[in-house]
Amino acid sequence: MRNIGLIINPIAGMGGRVGLKGTDGVLEEALLRGAIPSAPDKAMRALGKLLSQKENLRILTGEGELGERISGESGFVTKVVYRPAVTQTSGADTVGLAQALVTEQVELILFAGGDGTARDLVAANVGETPVIGIPAGVKVHSPVFATHPETAGDLAFRYLSGKSKRKRETEVLDISERDYRAGNVVTELFGYLWVPDGVGLLQNRKAPSPASEASAQREIALELIARMEPGVAYLLGPGTTTREISRLLDQPFTLLGIDVILDNKVILTDASEQQLLQLCKEYPCRLVLTPTGGQGFLLGRGNQQLSPEVLETIRPEHMIVIATTGKLAELQHRPLLIDTGDLTTDDAFTGYTRIITGFSSTVVYPISSGSTPYISNS
Repeated sequence: MRNIGLIINPIAGMGGRVGLKGTDGVLEEALLRGAIPSAPDKAMRALGKLLSQKENLRILTGEGELGERISGESGFVTKVVYRPAVTQTSGADTVGLAQALVTEQVELILFAGGDGTARDLVAANVGETPVIGIPAGVKVHSPVFATHPETAGDLAFRYLSGKSKRKRETEVLDISERDYRAGNVVTELFGYLWVPDGVGLLQNRKAPSPASEASAQREIALELIARMEPGVAYLLGPGTTTREISRLLDQPFTLLGIDVILDNKVILTDASEQQLLQLCKEYPCRLVLTPTGGQGFLLGRGNQQLSPEVLETIRPEHMIVIATTGKLAELQHRPLLIDTGDLTTDDAFTGYTRIITGFSSTVVYPISSGSTPYISNS
């Protein structure tokens, strides 16, 4: 049997929906706010793409929530190679499990988490053992991650079956969650990991908006403000382009959170999932989003407050996408991406959308989800 490794960071992403922008150092607060784990479910979705090969595969993993439970429930032959010293796992357990997997000479490591989890693999010194990140964190900037849990499984299948034999070294990036919560994004390079080469299956690294785009962002914001309807609540997603709307209205804003504008006034800043659910019961709502630079994600990266439950209350035609032509050009014709954690919700928002790019200027652009992956022909 062929051995592959599985690492699950069980607390990854838990701070997202409750507005904490991550879980590092605030797990207890996240739990008090009602946060629930999502990484195990995303790992199971990735493993689902390997079920046709389960008779030939053995998954080596850690005890319990580190991977044993999900691997077993998915129907794979499972071998535990690492047991945590305490019930509440930490980054040290990711490092220890990764080192155990390298000792066992696994062919591939699948790991579910965010950029912090990827940093732990760098610290474990896994060498040239190829890894594939299953996106499960709030901060997922590194290009070692697949675009969706399903595409992580697709890439693993292609690599193990020999359809994608090449691998390449790519960056592991991260930012301080303390700075992130304060609205500052300073990305640092922490090392490199080897990944199977999968064009269209792995995400690009996140890129900031250049200062030269300020004028274009202002045009977009003015156009959006002119379109705002009285009595309608506008949910502004994270980003410098959406921030310009609040600036022009002379309203407070949260660069990396969800703010709500009603009749040109901010009525909520840095809203949580529960606050948005209550808001959408009281007002007709519109969702204003700008894609992440370089990656093209509309939902599922840094805005987990916009959960499937929130999105059920907002029809897809009430999603307003804004982006500069420069940001779209960076995507090189790749579609915008959605990864909410719920495939039904993802599919509802896929297709084509009209993007505001300036004064009376729009373009039509495709949106893809995990169940409709985009594969480049290049």
